[in-house]
Amino acid sequence: QVQLVESGGGLVQAGESLRLSCAASGSRFSINAMGWYRQAPGKQRDLVAAARSDGRIDYADSVKGRFTISRDNAKKTVDLQMNSLKPEDTGVYLCHVQFLGPPGVRYDYWGQGIQVTVSS
Repeated sequence: QVQLVESGGGLVQAGESLRLSCAASGSRFSINAMGWYRQAPGKQRDLVAAARSDGRIDYADSVKGRFTISRDNAKKTVDLQMNSLKPEDTGVYLCHVQFLGPPGVRYDYWGQGIQVTVSS
């Protein structure tokens, strides 16, 4: 059974930093992509940052230069270092992991989400 365990998050003031961590376990398949999404109240779930197995890293325009994603393939972990936080970064952050199954098959899993609140 696949598990994604998230940690970090909390309440900070604008300009401060937080670090989110996510650890994946329970799958025999290799990991394709690992990343973080954000869901604000009443809004859709949007990509914040993702690190793919081919080395490509994607960031939302709003976090470029402030957030850094890092991935440890051996430990199956993905971290998101968030600096210079802004009130608009507030939301529930969800860890996403995509496993590579049989040819042409991919499995997507989500963490339960972790709250990040940035006060002005």
